[in-house]
Amino acid sequence: MPFIKAEAPFIFKTQLSLVETMGLKARDLVELNYYLKEVPESSVYHHTHHFLQQHQYLTPEPPNDFAYWIANVLQEDEMGEKIAAIDTVQFGTLEALRGALVGAIEEYLAKHKALRKAPEGEEFHFMKSIRFILPTVYSASDLGEFLDCLTHISPSCLYNHIFGARLRPPLGESDFSNWLKNSLGETELAGKIERLDPYTYTMEGLRKKIIHLIEKRLERDR
Repeated sequence: MPFIKAEAPFIFKTQLSLVETMGLKARDLVELNYYLKEVPESSVYHHTHHFLQQHQYLTPEPPNDFAYWIANVLQEDEMGEKIAAIDTVQFGTLEALRGALVGAIEEYLAKHKALRKAPEGEEFHFMKSIRFILPTVYSASDLGEFLDCLTHISPSCLYNHIFGARLRPPLGESDFSNWLKNSLGETELAGKIERLDPYTYTMEGLRKKIIHLIEKRLERDR
């Protein structure tokens, strides 16, 4: 059975990041909260997403930088757990994610007056990531080509279309699901991919799962 062709092909794009220091450091939760409200979104992004992009093959569910520092340096375990429990993938904008982080910290600060300070040299240093989106040599006009491309693209490309896409319009949706649904009419397949929790997979595990879903879909046409 011939594949349905899309009017516009899916262009696979990769993401590169340039990390910059900001010269801001926090010694306790009060200072962390103060700077967190003021830093640009590129800093919020860096401290909540860079681990996922750089450690594609490690165990899923890595903590964000804020949770790690609060729990391991300040030893505020309760607060660290609350920050780690914030589900990054549920937020369609970095501003909404920032609001959730600030809200959790301020709620904690209202109940705890005796705060620990970081030892000298272990302060939280704010960084920011400047992102560059670049096209790759891979493009697909139908489901078969899309499947073939998925086996060749880099982890950074996969990251861009799954994680990075949720912070770009259409908000809260991966590029894969959006194209499959709107360009190929593959609503059911798009829904299955969108319901995957990407934080419970390594990047390679996520690639294999998406490939498996597409292969199962293609089996129905054979």
